[in-house]
Amino acid sequence: MSDINITFTILAAVVVLFVWNKIPVELVALGAALGLYATGVLQLSQSLAGFGEPTVILIASLFVVSEGLDATGTTAWAGQQLMLRSGAGGGSRLMVMMMLLVAFLTALISVNGAVAALLPMVVILAVRLGRSPSQMLMPLAFAAHAGSMLALTGTPVNVLVSEAAAAAGAGHFSFFSFTLIGVPLLIGTVVIVVLFGNRLLPNRTVRNIPPDLSAHALTLSKQYLRDQGVFRLLVLAESPVIGRTAQSLSAAQGNGLVVVGVQQGGTGRVSQSAEIAVGDMVIVRGDAEAVESMCSAEWLEILTDNQLVDATEQLFSRDHGVAEVIIPPRSGMIGEVVFSGMVTSSGDLMILAIQRRGEDLGPRNVTLAAGDTLLLQGEWMALGENISTDPDVLAVHDPEMVRRQAVPLGIGAKRAIGILAVMVAVLATGVMPAVVASLLAAMAMVLFRVLTPEQAYRGVSWTAVILVGGMIPMSTAIEQTGAAAKIASGLIDVVGDSSPYALLAGLFLLTVVLGQLISNTATALILIPVAVSAAAELHVSVLPLLMTVTVAAAASFLTPVATPANLMVMGPGGYKFNDYWKLGLPMVLWYFVVVMALVPLIWSF
Repeated sequence: MSDINITFTILAAVVVLFVWNKIPVELVALGAALGLYATGVLQLSQSLAGFGEPTVILIASLFVVSEGLDATGTTAWAGQQLMLRSGAGGGSRLMVMMMLLVAFLTALISVNGAVAALLPMVVILAVRLGRSPSQMLMPLAFAAHAGSMLALTGTPVNVLVSEAAAAAGAGHFSFFSFTLIGVPLLIGTVVIVVLFGNRLLPNRTVRNIPPDLSAHALTLSKQYLRDQGVFRLLVLAESPVIGRTAQSLSAAQGNGLVVVGVQQGGTGRVSQSAEIAVGDMVIVRGDAEAVESMCSAEWLEILTDNQLVDATEQLFSRDHGVAEVIIPPRSGMIGEVVFSGMVTSSGDLMILAIQRRGEDLGPRNVTLAAGDTLLLQGEWMALGENISTDPDVLAVHDPEMVRRQAVPLGIGAKRAIGILAVMVAVLATGVMPAVVASLLAAMAMVLFRVLTPEQAYRGVSWTAVILVGGMIPMSTAIEQTGAAAKIASGLIDVVGDSSPYALLAGLFLLTVVLGQLISNTATALILIPVAVSAAAELHVSVLPLLMTVTVAAAASFLTPVATPANLMVMGPGGYKFNDYWKLGLPMVLWYFVVVMALVPLIWSF
């Protein structure tokens, strides 16, 4: 069997396995790369070369930058701004603002990242306004696809076609080249949803709704602090607590008081480890009589007349928070004696409250039993690390998820935004290669402590990275063996060679059809060499053909399996498989109109 026939056979197997969806796409991509080596189509270095491509490093780096924005609560803040500014308005105004917001975020942090960040808040907003999430979530995903065409960083496909254009000798697409086509795509998407969305989208009651954690501090305050007050105590010059920490002060209290933390200077964040000084505020939890006794003994002054402060402000801050955990059956903590105010064995967390069957057990010593719930306080990082790795407790909600929703613009948010701004400026001006700029931005996220190395690793979508790295050899084989030229010749035979517009239409249709069945990234890698070969055969510029592949790959609207973003909204939106094409078909037609009308005008043949 010739190399070209082997390539077609492996390609067909890859498409079938992608559509079958029973084997992880990463394994399919890696299997294709190894299959090309085993059959002699590619050398070993070629079959593994995809993982050394600058494109793969660029994509991985952009995921790290995206994680920095999400981890610092920047995307949560953007979602909350949407809720604040459009929640009361509802209707078309809300829909337009939501779609523009997700499109803008997508241009900076990718389709999947933007949809994942905003999905819970859009569901919550829909419920609060008495609307079905099914009326809002598909527009969210579709606007994200349009937003991916606003900038180079919107999707891996943009990066792939830019590199392909350079490799073909036509030069890179610039950072904002995609904006010229992306803006009309986004405008049309918004108009279609506003005019026809109510008739084309289902209106269903949804059972699977993501939790709203934006007011989680208030929920925990009502659950655990309802029988006790939270007080702010001013540290006087004569106080013996000066020089001590909140942790040591809490451990010394034997009257049921829990020292939540210290506000240095009386304002700002609450700390457990900072040394207490004159003028600081000590935040304590307990009953009024015990607080008055402590004030007399420690030379502290209750600040407010009514003695109570908003407990929710003390539970969550940029650097620390609380987590609710359950003692599961067979936990090693069953039988241990604990009390409110006790510091855990790690030294990082403090027990604020203990409940059994919903009843607060107070300040006394408690022998833990299965089913008891504890409210733990500490720095966010300590909460995440201790709870996620401790088999003896179960977190009711992941502290990391709580922090991202409940603490917008948290620690490092300004640094993350600054790093993003610099990266975008560098990419827009082209003063250095895109891969270098994105890699430096990813490194800066760790260097400036926006992310830990572990968070950076977790933030990378390794499925996308391995898929691209594994499919690049397939793209190489399609081009090297002549398979691309053969497909291009077949396409030209079908559409005719009299007009490049017919080729443009045929290439768009082929990309759209394949893109509804398999990943749009994999689709682009398969069809990029076809576009290059077709351009060479007709002696036209490769730029309009590559841009057509890009736009058609973004038109992944007809099935839920076309992109991860489509799948993300399927459950929360209560969608069925056949729901997508009803709104998706007008979107695809609009994308086709834009391709045929604008692409040749901007990038001439």
